[in-house]
Amino acid sequence: MSRAFKDINEFNTWQEMNEGCNVYESATSQYFNTGEWRVDMPTFIAEKCKQCLLCVPVCPDSSIPVKDMKRLDFDFDHCKGCGICAKVCPFGAIEMKKEEN
Repeated sequence: MSRAFKDINEFNTWQEMNEGCNVYESATSQYFNTGEWRVDMPTFIAEKCKQCLLCVPVCPDSSIPVKDMKRLDFDFDHCKGCGICAKVCPFGAIEMKKEEN
């Protein structure tokens, strides 16, 4: 038996869980705002950005949206602030700063 992600919650018993606790569907991360875990926050500096899009494929959370071949500001609901994007940006268009709540 495989249970849909929307049917798995804290009230399920272990007997009701999928075998091996696997989730058998894709895109389930959209249900979680993991950006709340962030300590450091990337800042996008549009004036410096050359739209090379090198930052997009290295983002482990797909938090850099692209529309019409241009990167947009970050999806802060899912960005965990790892800083990989800032490391790969050759133009300094992404700076990491401490998250201010």
